[in-house]
Amino acid sequence: MAMSLNKVQLIGNLTRDPEMKQIPGGQVVTSFGIATNLTWTDQSGAKQNKAEFHNIVAWRKLAEICGQYLKKGSKIYIEGRLQTRDWEGEDGVKRYRTEIVADNMIMLDKKGDAPMGGAPGADVSRAPAGLDASSEAPATKGEAVAKGDDVKIDDLPF
Repeated sequence: MAMSLNKVQLIGNLTRDPEMKQIPGGQVVTSFGIATNLTWTDQSGAKQNKAEFHNIVAWRKLAEICGQYLKKGSKIYIEGRLQTRDWEGEDGVKRYRTEIVADNMIMLDKKGDAPMGGAPGADVSRAPAGLDASSEAPATKGEAVAKGDDVKIDDLPF
């Protein structure tokens, strides 16, 4: 039997407010973008930065939480899988979009930090932080954030 793995782990900031909608079958879906930054020193010793932009899609209960608690600028850890959709545009040309289907999300903003566009003094750390899309209860690795503690690098699952 062949082994297969499709897993994505990102830490970044939302580039826009989440868009939450209900599809005809009644399921809730939320989409948003996050940016991750790569920093390196080039051969001449100058510091270089490059931002990468990722499209995220969350479903069901996780979609509701993302839509309710996340705002442009929020720092999050997201875990999921890559999925590429294709469709035909109105011009007849086939289009492709690769996105990350989220399984888990942990809010990383420190207590009292208001994300850009958030209400001044908004306390996002009280939100149910880590939630597995397949369960109603917060995932273990999100509990430290849900209690409002600072996230330590050792607590991240990689």
